[in-house]
Amino acid sequence: GRGLSALIPASEENGGGYTEIPVSAIVPNPDQPRREIGEESIQELAASIREHGVLQPVIVQPLPDGRYQLVAGERRWRAARAAGLSTVPALVRQVSEEERLEMALVENVQREDISPLDEAMAYRTLIERFGMTQEQIARKVGKSRTAVANTLRLLTLEPEIQEGLQAGKISEGHARALLMAPAEIRVELYRQALRSGWSVRELERAARLASAPSDDTSPTPVSRETPEPDPHLLALEEQLRQTLATKVKIHCTNGRGVLEIHFYDLDELARLVETITGHAR
Repeated sequence: GRGLSALIPASEENGGGYTEIPVSAIVPNPDQPRREIGEESIQELAASIREHGVLQPVIVQPLPDGRYQLVAGERRWRAARAAGLSTVPALVRQVSEEERLEMALVENVQREDISPLDEAMAYRTLIERFGMTQEQIARKVGKSRTAVANTLRLLTLEPEIQEGLQAGKISEGHARALLMAPAEIRVELYRQALRSGWSVRELERAARLASAPSDDTSPTPVSRETPEPDPHLLALEEQLRQTLATKVKIHCTNGRGVLEIHFYDLDELARLVETITGHAR
């Protein structure tokens, strides 16, 4: 990934382009990927700023009315304001709408300072508003295309589950486990996971069991050799499911059978092909 350093000319990165700008003259970035910035983290950073100052300048762009709009560094700007600073060091740049979103997203992703859903929504904005591909996004944020596709899949979860993920009631791992289950039972599984305090692995197991009846409506062949589920095949199913991050089913009778790998859209199919073959499209 390029990172912010690759988006800023070397001369500016080394300090030549920085200037002090009044805190009151700066307005937030309307495309800030993070929808929530915790007050506790702001106060912690403010305490550090009082002690050491703002160590990394914010990035802003000039507005026609004489003010400046943040491009990257909103948390630092808010903390500087909370610390009582009158000015902050800033790098002034003219950027396009796409660059503004890109730089804010890269900063948050690299610092792991953004929720999975906010990250997914930012990716979707880059796709829908600017026509970027998953591969292009992956290069910009320094992740694999598969990782970008998996993050985008979180947006297909039901609103109640998305709200729970955003609020921290469940982890990203729990959310990915719920994606394995049929849509009609996800919310009930989510509620059960909250009531029972399920781990990610427990929720994965529940999602797998809940989806089993819909895997195949035809009678299940019974092998004379293996009347009970073969533990080895179950272990292989689990290994494939973990590797491919999707629902997998092995149907086997007398040593022959069918391997089912589920996908939910064409991007998901492309991700699976890339994972299996080791080659990007």
